[in-house]
Amino acid sequence: MARRKGLTEEDLRLWAAYSRTLTRLLPGRTRLALPPEAVPPPAPSAAPAVSAKPSLARPPAELGLNTAPAGLDKSAWKKFYAGKTKVEARLDLHGHTAAKAHHEVRHFLDQSYGTGMRCVEIITGKGEILSRELPHWLNAPTLRPLILALAHPHAANTGSVRILLRRRRG
Repeated sequence: MARRKGLTEEDLRLWAAYSRTLTRLLPGRTRLALPPEAVPPPAPSAAPAVSAKPSLARPPAELGLNTAPAGLDKSAWKKFYAGKTKVEARLDLHGHTAAKAHHEVRHFLDQSYGTGMRCVEIITGKGEILSRELPHWLNAPTLRPLILALAHPHAANTGSVRILLRRRRG
């Protein structure tokens, strides 16, 4: 299939909209005019959605595996890190694709937090992709406010991650 030269109308509109956000132009350049029909309508102001998730004044720091977080006392951390905190639910991701596993993790943690669970475990196996991606998923803005701490249940078991969820308030 041969590619046509030049930009399509949609590409030109997108470029014009983008160029309006720029503040400094090169000498002798002018901004493209955005056609009137391409101006997006103002977004309707809607009431903020009520969420069961905690809202934090500032985003929490990124979670690290096996590192004590701020906001958790030393004895609670030792109990969690030593594996003495009872696991209330487990999610096994063996055989899942990364996309399916990501969806399952989000659903599992939302459901666990919603039911008031405190300690859950996610089993990724020792496969490279899921065990590497899980910390990124857990630090995403949608899940990070739910999580207080992360640890491997045992030093030799890196294919599983225990998650200490925040307590529900109100």
